[in-house]
Amino acid sequence: MTPLTAASYQRCVFLDNHSTTPMDPRVIADMETAFRSVFGSAESRHHVFGNASGNAVDRSRSSIERLCGAKSGTIILTASATESNNLAILGSVGTSKDGSHIVSTASEHLSVLLPLRSLNARIESTILSVDSRGEITVDQVEAAIGPKTVLVSVIFVNNEVGTINPIADIGAVCRKRGILFHTDATQAVGKLPINLLELPIDLMSFSAHKIYGPKGVGALYVNRETVGTRLKPIMYGGGQENGLRPGTLPVPLVSGFGTACDLAREAMDDDANRIGAMRDRLWERFQNEIPNIVLNGNPTNRLYNNLNVSFLGIPSEAFMTKLRGIIAVSAGSACTSSNPEPSHVLMAMGIHSDRIESAIRFGIGRFNTMAEIEFIADQIRDTVLELRLHFR
Repeated sequence: MTPLTAASYQRCVFLDNHSTTPMDPRVIADMETAFRSVFGSAESRHHVFGNASGNAVDRSRSSIERLCGAKSGTIILTASATESNNLAILGSVGTSKDGSHIVSTASEHLSVLLPLRSLNARIESTILSVDSRGEITVDQVEAAIGPKTVLVSVIFVNNEVGTINPIADIGAVCRKRGILFHTDATQAVGKLPINLLELPIDLMSFSAHKIYGPKGVGALYVNRETVGTRLKPIMYGGGQENGLRPGTLPVPLVSGFGTACDLAREAMDDDANRIGAMRDRLWERFQNEIPNIVLNGNPTNRLYNNLNVSFLGIPSEAFMTKLRGIIAVSAGSACTSSNPEPSHVLMAMGIHSDRIESAIRFGIGRFNTMAEIEFIADQIRDTVLELRLHFR
């Protein structure tokens, strides 16, 4: 395969913002300052260098808490949402007795499903099916809860089809039963208004690089009042992050995370309106100009920047290869794109294999423009018509 040149790379339109987002220039500027001047360990507050780093971490932690409406002292910093999911699941059942029970869904990210699978030798799991739109119902969760259930984990917004689950209602059921409720909110934080002072959520995972911040830093919200001592560390070392996540904090990354949260809070409404308009325009063009396409997921109850479409009859690999230097998209979760297996999310939705094999996920972001959307719609229309001739 011919490598992309610098010129072609610059022309390529990035529409894979579910997998990661480009860093906001204001985040980069903040991190450059931190890399140069805030290099002490945040734990070494007995000297001025460590104190400066500790203060920078405190400011960022406060910014993260403000974005989520969380109480002070409830954010545990990690390396990623994947680590946060593992800590929430493995840590919350670390002291549970054999035979304890967990409830989750078949459309979760693999960083939830695989930790659950690792526990199968001693912890029973009920993995609930989702409907054809990728949704789970409160009644399903409530019916699955039993006397040995210790944890329920349900994704907030699905990372492939953008479907939004009824998190508040599910959390209320868990709170009433005294069961810990965890949600992977990686695609929701910074895009949807979240107030953890009001939502019945005990544990919530998310990361910086989905909201125009740096890769390599994430967070786990821990409701101290409801979780108490039920969450245990899954790694051991220096005892940082209230003993739940050891390791010296990467202060510049944490600082960038905080800035990204501040920017997300300020731009949330504008991002939703502007990006949502671009998503709707792209789908309008597809519907009007390309036959034999199907929308995957809920047409209305979905994240405003998500568009998952099956171009029937065209393998997604052929689509992405043909448009490689023009558009960056995904055939599914970026974390599993190297896996040749079909999307487990679309399979869980009961979608036919032909539709799964032709599915493309478009993730529109803050730095996309309507001009790019019109350009991409033209390119995709022409490419789909060409490929249909080839594969018919």
